[in-house]
Amino acid sequence: MDSRASIAESFKLAVDSLRGSKLRSFLTLLGIILSTTTLIAVMAIIHGMNVYVEEKIADMGAGGFVVVRFAFLGDWDPKKFIEFLKKNPELNVEEYEFLKDQTKLIKEIGMDGQTSAKVTYKSLHEDSADLHGGTENNALLQNVNVATGRYFTQGEDENRRQVAFLGIDLKEKLFPDSDPIGKTVEIEGRPFEVIGVAKRIGNVFGQSQDNFVHIPIESFFKMYGSRRWISYNMQAIDQEHLDQAMEEVRVLMRAHRHLPPGQGDNFMILTSESIMRLWDTITQAIAATAMAVVSVFMVVGGVVIMNIMLAVVTERTHEIGIRKSLGARKVDILRQFLVEAAVLSGCGGLIGVAIAWTIAVLVRTTTPVPMELPRTAIFVGVGLSATVGLFFGIYPAQKAAKLDPIEALRAEK
Repeated sequence: MDSRASIAESFKLAVDSLRGSKLRSFLTLLGIILSTTTLIAVMAIIHGMNVYVEEKIADMGAGGFVVVRFAFLGDWDPKKFIEFLKKNPELNVEEYEFLKDQTKLIKEIGMDGQTSAKVTYKSLHEDSADLHGGTENNALLQNVNVATGRYFTQGEDENRRQVAFLGIDLKEKLFPDSDPIGKTVEIEGRPFEVIGVAKRIGNVFGQSQDNFVHIPIESFFKMYGSRRWISYNMQAIDQEHLDQAMEEVRVLMRAHRHLPPGQGDNFMILTSESIMRLWDTITQAIAATAMAVVSVFMVVGGVVIMNIMLAVVTERTHEIGIRKSLGARKVDILRQFLVEAAVLSGCGGLIGVAIAWTIAVLVRTTTPVPMELPRTAIFVGVGLSATVGLFFGIYPAQKAAKLDPIEALRAEK
């Protein structure tokens, strides 16, 4: 018999066996179903969050990076916070102008100051809007797009014009039924004319990214001073020169601050890659924990499959004797039971993938958690579960293959 035909026949026998005892098969598969569902659900969470973080949080544009006083790319450490406060001076306008004049590999450079502020229009108000004071290219550097109106100009910035560019959530809260362009809002009690509204950005784990207002950096300095909450947003001439551009800025910053060789930087440079590296570290820890849980479920499921297959061998001893008397080889019997164990376990994996997919759809549509199944999820779920079935089916299959045909025929049906 051709080996492919033999495998196909074994597969058919395995499917018929599963159909003949549906309840037993389902109970056998509970461990595999739970483990596969857990694995694929975790994969969906991690994959969905990876895509979301890359698109919504870590996207600084091609060749983009930012210079900050300090940032925590890991666990919060109060001692380090105090150390950074003492060691790292505030970024300032003079330093920004120095970088603007000296850099050769930077296409765009801008300043951004950030705090929270109360924004009011008539009787409506938002008490904690994100207030950004920026240069005229701040929208470009932060990937903020204009929906209506316009962004402020360099002239408006230099002349300290009190103009405001609203995020869509802030617009909908203060101007639910009207066009805000040309109207005046109050930011911390100061009047600002609305000149534009941004396109929607979206939420990050339930936290709105559209509850903001941008004003010219000089107007921001007028309100809060010029040495607080400042960062420098930059864009290299192209992606290929990003590393060189970052190194150029680092060298210029150290020179401007008179840092001697051997002394560490007293500022930080962040890129999308650095944020994604931190995120990868977090997701790897989540994945490792999930794999530990999944492994326990898989072993339990595999042991159950082995016990059930041993029971099946006992039930079908007479059938095995008949097949051997008709010329079936040991390898044919071995293959039949291995395929049956793999099909049984693989079906559990497929059910687990389907349950995980349903969970992912429900969570994505009803919560802020961005679950999304990767394309490899089906292959991983079914393949892993089938492999578990093969491994734990080896012993029962060998026992069936080694049965003496005469003794097997004597067994009761």
